[in-house]
Amino acid sequence: MIVVLKQNSDKERVERLMQHFTDMGLRINYSEGANTTILGLMGDTTKLDEGDIMAYDVVERVQRVTEPFKAVNRKFHPEDTIIEVAGRKIGAGYFNVMAGPCSVESEAQIVEVAEAVKKAGASFLRGGAFKPRTSPYSFQGLEAEGLKLLLEAKRQTGLPIVTEIMSEKHLDLFADVDIIQLGARNMQNFMLLKELGRSNKPILLKRGLSATMEEFLMAAEYIFAGGNTNVILCERGIRTFENLIRNNLDISAVPLVKMFSHLPIIIDPSHAAGRRDMVQPLSRAAIAAGADGLIIEVHNDPKNALCDGAQSLDISQFDTVMSDIKRRAEFEGRTMMLQ
Repeated sequence: MIVVLKQNSDKERVERLMQHFTDMGLRINYSEGANTTILGLMGDTTKLDEGDIMAYDVVERVQRVTEPFKAVNRKFHPEDTIIEVAGRKIGAGYFNVMAGPCSVESEAQIVEVAEAVKKAGASFLRGGAFKPRTSPYSFQGLEAEGLKLLLEAKRQTGLPIVTEIMSEKHLDLFADVDIIQLGARNMQNFMLLKELGRSNKPILLKRGLSATMEEFLMAAEYIFAGGNTNVILCERGIRTFENLIRNNLDISAVPLVKMFSHLPIIIDPSHAAGRRDMVQPLSRAAIAAGADGLIIEVHNDPKNALCDGAQSLDISQFDTVMSDIKRRAEFEGRTMMLQ
């Protein structure tokens, strides 16, 4: 249930109303926007009588929220959420590009790519240390050593890092990671979602391969329920019958998220198609649809990459794509967060 307060309401009366809800065992999400202040009530609201609430003179209106996702619902928080990470803002018109290799392979490789994507204008370095792979015989990443190399690249270039976690047992290893990515295969790993909810780290939550939008937002709700409100959504393509590309980018996810949630959403054009020649057109579509950023795979030698070389841009190609992204972001009125 949400309770919309009248403008310029007396603070003491609002506090008494909030105390009334707290005494009933309800959690309150207080959201103060430019023109509207909302109390989002979570818990057993069936015992609340809307008429009784309307009797408080500070209340404008009362509305029950029918969607199962509450805290991430735009009705609870009408203003777009901005996630601040290492001096960068994500969401509400701020546009970021996260770029780097699918997998960290060596110090020389990750540092070279980090320097290149920084020069091109990326605001975050992405790179995989722990790699979930379909085949148990495929390269699984350098794991803890890969994290050390990412942090070394961060030290040398100043770029904050984004990397994927696969188990709650590894959380201590991610203490110096700026954004923890939760991959598509783990979107409904509920134990991991709960642990990330107890963390104070920004979480990049990727949509599952066959997840509905409701399931996607409910995964974010798990993180919110644990107390962590720093969630960035990522659409990375869904599985369909098409076999000429790896996945189908669901571009409708962007306006749908904007309609139903206040969270920022970025697009992963690399995984969406699985081929580098589609990264640029899909990036254009993402910007036009209203996405808050992009996460793009870049490798200094894609032909010899240990993971996902076919969808990785080389450094020269990334320079070209970034030039296009900057122009289109400016045209759409976005503020580019550059390094």
